[in-house]
Amino acid sequence: MNPRLDSLQPYPFERLNALKAGVTPQTNLAHVALSIGEPKHLPPDFVLQRLAAVDLLRRDLSTYPATRGSLDLRVAIADWIKRRFQASVNPEAEVLPVAGTREALFSFGLAVLSGTPGSIAILPNPFYQIYEGAILLGGAQPYFLPATVERNYLPDFRAIPEAVWKATELIFVCSPANPNGTVLPEAELRWLIEQAHRYDFVIAADECYSEIYLNEAAPPTGLLEASARMGNEGHRHCVVFHSLSKRSNLPGLRSGFVAGDANILEHYFLYRTYEGCALPAHVQAASELAWRDEAHVIANRIAYRQKFAAVRDIAPDVAPSFEPEGGFYWWVKTPISDTTFARQLFEQENVTVLPGSYLGRKGRDGTNPGDNHVRIAWVAELNECRGAAERLQRFMTSL
Repeated sequence: MNPRLDSLQPYPFERLNALKAGVTPQTNLAHVALSIGEPKHLPPDFVLQRLAAVDLLRRDLSTYPATRGSLDLRVAIADWIKRRFQASVNPEAEVLPVAGTREALFSFGLAVLSGTPGSIAILPNPFYQIYEGAILLGGAQPYFLPATVERNYLPDFRAIPEAVWKATELIFVCSPANPNGTVLPEAELRWLIEQAHRYDFVIAADECYSEIYLNEAAPPTGLLEASARMGNEGHRHCVVFHSLSKRSNLPGLRSGFVAGDANILEHYFLYRTYEGCALPAHVQAASELAWRDEAHVIANRIAYRQKFAAVRDIAPDVAPSFEPEGGFYWWVKTPISDTTFARQLFEQENVTVLPGSYLGRKGRDGTNPGDNHVRIAWVAELNECRGAAERLQRFMTSL
């Protein structure tokens, strides 16, 4: 077996299951899972109708899909990037459809990292564990950059020593961030692009939460948007990851895209031809429709805003001290250990949240920035979230 597999840590939800093992809730109230970011809003009807078109489905299922995806889908994605981020990408060379951002972020790390001893990949801390897995299996050393409450959970890129930058091959960024909802300012994105040019590394920007934000007039800035505004021709060193899972409530469709630097994507395409992860033709066709429609996305944001306002009113003692700028998580400080909080909440109220320590690692100072936090995913429908907020408020008051 690949010896690097031994360096992988258990996934957060495995640890959560172990934490809850043997615990019986003391209430007859129905269980509410606020632990996983799996959208529960209804998917758009036009996607369901396309998937249910039998004649088209019969045709689509009789062909092997192309790894590069259909030109129609790539053009739809390029058009969406232009509308949303005012950035131009060539659909022939700068867009690749992928089976969701999870598989893409992982395989991208394996394709980019050289495995050279002493090479480094930077990631935020806390983080989406896929980043760490890709780094470890890619043979690089992870450099954890803490996102702490003192900086409103924004990582301090400028504190990274030059020696680290010189050894860096890849940096993962996430904006809006999982788990805390912070958005990287355009000035920080531009500075990172300048560093990437100076030290020759790749920026992998996970932007799968970019279409869920509070202020309709101020959408989060994307990496390609910053790249275009600073005149970075060809988006050199920049690659972004987007998904229909959160934007369109289609986590089961497993559809997203990677876009950016054509030279990087050409090498990544070579990797993908061997991995065998092409999107089925019917998934591509449904995805094209989703990327071309914005009305359902706007309605989705409205539903989330209504929900955020409702649960904050119901559970003021649980709500984070500042409103997340994007995404659908609350990143909440706990008055007791985060694992104790999660276990007792499940036992007393039959509500599951994710301990923050499971999303972080001990840094160079020996502390885990996820300690004494829990992540709450407000993904269920409004009434279920209201009921869960009442239970969370009751539990927090009991402490």
